[in-house]
Amino acid sequence: MATFKHISSKNADYGAAEQYLTFEHDEFTMKPTLDENGRLMLREDYRIATLNCGDEDFAVACMRSNLRYGKNQKREDVKSHHYIISFDPRDAVDNGLTVDRAQALGEEFCRKQFPGHQAIVCTHPDGHNHSGNIHVHIVINSLRIEEVPFLPYMDRPADTRTGCKHRCTDAAMEYFKAEVMELCHRENLYQIDLLHGSKNRITEREYWAQRKGQAKLDKEAAALPAEEQPAKPTKFETDKEKLRQAIRTALSSATSYGEFAAVLLQQGVTVKESRGRLSYLTPDRTKPITARKLGDDFDRAAVLALLEQNAHRAAEQTATVPEYPRNIRERLQGKKAVQTTPEKDGIQRMVDRAAKRAEGKGAGYDRWAAVHNLKQMAATVAAYGQYGYSPEELDAALVSANADLQDSTAKLKALDAAIREKKELQTQVLAYAKTKPARDGLKAQKTEKARSAYRERHESDFIIADAATRYFRAHGVSKLPSHKALQAEIERLTAEKNAHYNEYREKRARVKELHTVKSNLSQILQGEKDREKKHEHER
Repeated sequence: MATFKHISSKNADYGAAEQYLTFEHDEFTMKPTLDENGRLMLREDYRIATLNCGDEDFAVACMRSNLRYGKNQKREDVKSHHYIISFDPRDAVDNGLTVDRAQALGEEFCRKQFPGHQAIVCTHPDGHNHSGNIHVHIVINSLRIEEVPFLPYMDRPADTRTGCKHRCTDAAMEYFKAEVMELCHRENLYQIDLLHGSKNRITEREYWAQRKGQAKLDKEAAALPAEEQPAKPTKFETDKEKLRQAIRTALSSATSYGEFAAVLLQQGVTVKESRGRLSYLTPDRTKPITARKLGDDFDRAAVLALLEQNAHRAAEQTATVPEYPRNIRERLQGKKAVQTTPEKDGIQRMVDRAAKRAEGKGAGYDRWAAVHNLKQMAATVAAYGQYGYSPEELDAALVSANADLQDSTAKLKALDAAIREKKELQTQVLAYAKTKPARDGLKAQKTEKARSAYRERHESDFIIADAATRYFRAHGVSKLPSHKALQAEIERLTAEKNAHYNEYREKRARVKELHTVKSNLSQILQGEKDREKKHEHER
């Protein structure tokens, strides 16, 4: 999943940003890494480009613009904005994401969202945690050097004017996150819902505490002799993460709120409820930690829902469990179970080992494929049993799921078209409004000669006004809507689209899973037939 992050900087040294992007830095102290001669070390791989800087360096261009407009001269002024788009590590393998492609996407995003700003765009192939995630840095000068169209995240006229500064508001961040989600959707990259946050509330402070603690443990373990076993744990966990694990352990077995509280109390954790919210108090603290700071899985609604599921599951387990037939074919064609959604997802297609051997794959790959197929066979049979479908019902369910996915895709495209239409109308309305002084001036002219001379002097304004008028006429707009009304409609459609996008992802995942189950079942049954033929031949 792609993530989006923003950092504002009051550092007047614009060259520091460029230095960080192009040279190696210590991941904990953020200080430059030096070689044995005390010189800065270039990063092994990166892509970098500047926008709206002309032939000058980013730092020189920014400082020259600041002096020209008399901005960013005070210490407390925000000099630059740093945006980071981090792509999912799986995108490189599964979706063909490369550093060059990510750089192109970053430059496109910068041109679209930050027009009129001097910017530097740099792509790194790996994160500081060595997760393999490709990420793009976008650093812009807070000062705008060109007048730009009114963009959806802007809320005042100054946001479009030359010599004014960029503001990263909450509404702007919501809009940028939605645009990142749309970008990933368009490019077929992995993505989560950025607008509703993650399940675990891991702050920047907690993240770096975990990183530094893990580095310390690794250093201590490396210092021990090879024959000695480390006495301390090898995985570092923050206090919040230990608390999350304790809560998850309690939730895995408890069937009521009282039992849940009792299990936590045995571990020294006291759970409290106040005004419909839960908080957790550990022995080493005097102030409890609210569920909101731990994550979505630990609030009152999520806890009660999981406890109810545990109670329901415990009641079902008291019933007699039927014995499964020994033969896979008999198991698949047996009595239908209650149709439910499988508890576990992530089923993958089985590998055609014979075809891969024909392609020249070696013995090592064949051994891996054998183990992989066994795992996916078990997962497929389990999922099929939980669905409770017969082979004919599985085909019907797949047809129905494809139809639902097509409907969802059509709705998504319709919302996209509506948003584009509203944005275009908003652009035309704003452009037409800016020509009002010129149009009023034309009305004030008394003679035809004066009007002709006036139009020549303000030709650009009347070209824009005429183009907007033609647009309104072509789209049947008789009364111009207000900017606030258009913005509210765009925000409503965007929210509807984001909500529907989650539904679309679920339907797409279901279609993929049903396709995988059907394909794997065919391969399993074909294997059964081959084994039966082999046994008959041996007899």
